[in-house]
Amino acid sequence: MLLFWQRLVEQCDSCYYRAMFVYFVTCSFPLLSTYQCLYYSSLVMGWIRFLEGEKKVNCIINVNAAFSIPVSIEEIKDVVSVADYILVVEKETVFQRLANDKFCERNRCIVITGRGYPDIPTRRFLRYLVEELQLPAYCLVDADPYGFDILATYKFGSLQLAYDANFLRIPDMRWLGVFTSDFEDYCLPECCLLHLSSEDRRKAEGILSRCYLHREAPQWRLELEAMLQKGVKFEIEALSASSISFLSEEYIPQKIKQGRHI
Repeated sequence: MLLFWQRLVEQCDSCYYRAMFVYFVTCSFPLLSTYQCLYYSSLVMGWIRFLEGEKKVNCIINVNAAFSIPVSIEEIKDVVSVADYILVVEKETVFQRLANDKFCERNRCIVITGRGYPDIPTRRFLRYLVEELQLPAYCLVDADPYGFDILATYKFGSLQLAYDANFLRIPDMRWLGVFTSDFEDYCLPECCLLHLSSEDRRKAEGILSRCYLHREAPQWRLELEAMLQKGVKFEIEALSASSISFLSEEYIPQKIKQGRHI
């Protein structure tokens, strides 16, 4: 039964199935660790605390510890934060890298990961924090068409839930990176560079055909066109090729301080 729910969650981007899985695991396997349950949820860490129903979620006690994002924002109340901004990272590996580097100890921020394409609870939670705390939100994704699509999902909403886009989107989301131009700007090694596949190209061309890119994010469109023209891609982790902590100690803080985002 556990395997059935696990496979269902991994194959379906549905907050309902994720919530049901966590409920099933908690009730049926009470000895499983918190981390095992967190595996199926989006994560948050940093300078924030709030109540989720009757449960206290106090990330401030340990700003480098991961907490599961609430399934329902209706249960959230008494939000307190001293953060200066919200950072959304595409992948859990990057989230974990920032936690290991104690990024939030040195930077007053809230870090969120949707573990790839964000589900509805992740996007609702992020939208809620941006509106409630009046904080800027930055997004860090891979320099490939799928990373760009994840970025666009946060800012514009998903095509599957277009009717709910206005309630889920983050119109002022700032793209922090990574950009195709970062490869040369930061002198990354050639081994980190990959050629776009035919599937990547189809994905990018499909995104470029979306009318909102022309109207609302012309600079984003130019970046995606540059990626297609150069025919290359690379992951966020490539920035750590020279130093494992480069991402947390230099790239992110400097880009935010210098306003190098679009």
